[in-house]
Amino acid sequence: MDLATRLAELQKRTLEHREVLLTEEAAKTALVMPFIQALGYDVFNPSEVVPEYTADVGTKKGEKVDYAICEGSKIKILIECKPANAPLNINHAGQLFRYFSVTDARLAILTNGVVFQFYSDVEAPNKMDDRPFFTFSMDALRPTDIRTLEKFSKASFDVEKIVQEAGALKLQSLLRKELETEFATPSDDFIKLMAGRVYEGRITPQIRDNIGRLLPGAISALVRDIVNERLSSALNASAVPDEAAAAAPTADHGEVHTTDDEVSGFHIVQAIASRLVNPKRIVMRDAKSYCAILLDDNNRKTIARLHFNAATAKYLGTFAGKDESRHLLTDLTEIYQRADQIEARIKELEADS
Repeated sequence: MDLATRLAELQKRTLEHREVLLTEEAAKTALVMPFIQALGYDVFNPSEVVPEYTADVGTKKGEKVDYAICEGSKIKILIECKPANAPLNINHAGQLFRYFSVTDARLAILTNGVVFQFYSDVEAPNKMDDRPFFTFSMDALRPTDIRTLEKFSKASFDVEKIVQEAGALKLQSLLRKELETEFATPSDDFIKLMAGRVYEGRITPQIRDNIGRLLPGAISALVRDIVNERLSSALNASAVPDEAAAAAPTADHGEVHTTDDEVSGFHIVQAIASRLVNPKRIVMRDAKSYCAILLDDNNRKTIARLHFNAATAKYLGTFAGKDESRHLLTDLTEIYQRADQIEARIKELEADS
């Protein structure tokens, strides 16, 4: 069984059980240990995966890190766990910071079993960085995440290569977030830069406002055209002449293409909704302009909308009555920050039915 298949099974388990995993021990047993296993490590071999790893650090005696993945006498990865419903932040990583400086480890993971944050010492040797170089959520697992995780598997693990790439991954992640924000809501500096390149006269406030209003649409159209061009090239390259196939009728799907991000976004909303209703009642219905998430597959019971088709920016649409509010997403896991609005909408729909 390959890594992608093992992670898909773990993702299903996460969606089904995360709401009842309210303690750290429950999250470790149900989610974190299977994740370590998925990477190819033997969780039942105490010389390879050490639970409750203990070391004296300065005046701190007997402190423990939840897991240490070892190779021989050397520690490869330190892992600190929190309950599945606990948000992660740097304040939760105290033990990791202290252990990082006194062990052989150059990689550390902070996780609640759903979100995994990977740290290294990119900025200063033997000192764990304040920000992770790679983060993924089991609720919104992407193909690119799986390719990155393969490097942490037992079969492929090479700490020097990972650390070398960590700086690039960290910078790439930061750049992506900045670009998504810039493309969705252009800053004054970006508008000024583009205005100076396309307008020869004096740039008045009106000209600047017009360019700022047009930029997001122009960027979306550019990205969409590039994607369509690449898809067309791939389809043409893989097309095999076949008279029988050419004569066969084809289904018209109305050019609706459900993306991996839309599926991941749906699963996050479904996980939030499962606190109140049976998750099987939550249904996704995709369209050209947005992806609707419905209760009971009823288009009059819209819980939320995923506006992901612009390519350069993603928005979550939440509802109160007939009014929709759109929220910019720089990362799919930010959908969890709208859990209160999603739950309020479900209660509203249930009360009306």
